[in-house]
Amino acid sequence: MADPSPTVAVVIPVFNEEAVAPELCRRLTALFDAGHGCTWRAVLVDDGSRDRSAELLRAQALRDPRFELVELSRNFGFQSALAAGLAHAQGADAIVTMDADLQDPPELIPELVAAWQRGADIVRAARRSRAEAGVRRAGFELFHVLFGRLSDFPIESNTGTFGLLSQEAAMALQRLPERHRFFPGLRAWIGFTVADVAYDRQERAAGMPQQTLRRLVRYALDGIFSFSHLPLRLLTYSGLFIAGVGFAVGLFFIVRRLLGVEIAFTGFTTIISLVLFLGGVQLIGIGVLGEYLGRMYDEVKQRPLYVVKRHTGSAASRPASSPRD
Repeated sequence: MADPSPTVAVVIPVFNEEAVAPELCRRLTALFDAGHGCTWRAVLVDDGSRDRSAELLRAQALRDPRFELVELSRNFGFQSALAAGLAHAQGADAIVTMDADLQDPPELIPELVAAWQRGADIVRAARRSRAEAGVRRAGFELFHVLFGRLSDFPIESNTGTFGLLSQEAAMALQRLPERHRFFPGLRAWIGFTVADVAYDRQERAAGMPQQTLRRLVRYALDGIFSFSHLPLRLLTYSGLFIAGVGFAVGLFFIVRRLLGVEIAFTGFTTIISLVLFLGGVQLIGIGVLGEYLGRMYDEVKQRPLYVVKRHTGSAASRPASSPRD
């Protein structure tokens, strides 16, 4: 049974969100002031912002002891910033993770907490709908469809960063030291009791999305290569298929020769087509192997996920860099 007045930490990575930061702090403050039977903390992680995000959030942390700001020494990426926030939220009874752009409404957090208090260790905010449109929305939907088919174990397709972790689930997640992190996959991998809370994802409160196409593609590849062996299996299947076709073609010509049937060779076009096809398959195979090998290389270097430059807030001392157990 959860404590009647549990401590809930809200972890939010921030990168170049100067336009959103005031509204984010206002809505979090309103949530904290309402109480909802909890003791609240906000752990804001500035991921090397180049605008005034860190300055605004630092001022908020100095004004309100319920807020603390962890500033990383440079931009390490959203997943590393999220890991930093989880590390600095240690000690809370439950940890809520969310984006800073307010597409995930803070007003939903009491429902996440209520589901946790009913016995769930992991509470996922499941999207009924999302406000994005056009190519960006189509890309998100395509990724979730493909990832659901490629993943080696089920991962809910309509969920993302927004959700809640119990203290036990957060500690289990912290023990996963991998560098190429895909948070929904890691959250699903650790197990525990899961509950879903449905919501409608909103538009950004202000400004433009900070996740570029390049970052989103890299994030998608991290998810696929971290939680699926299917690309490697597809290479094996492709090799077997091509070898089978080659064997069948060879057998066909042998039989024709034995039967005395005249063979007409088309020559240059056929050879070039086969060479280009087989060369393309080989290069794709080398590329897939390179993706896995590159990730293995990053892991064995054992560099920390992040380095903290400054910590502002009333909390006790925190780790200056990520642990590598």
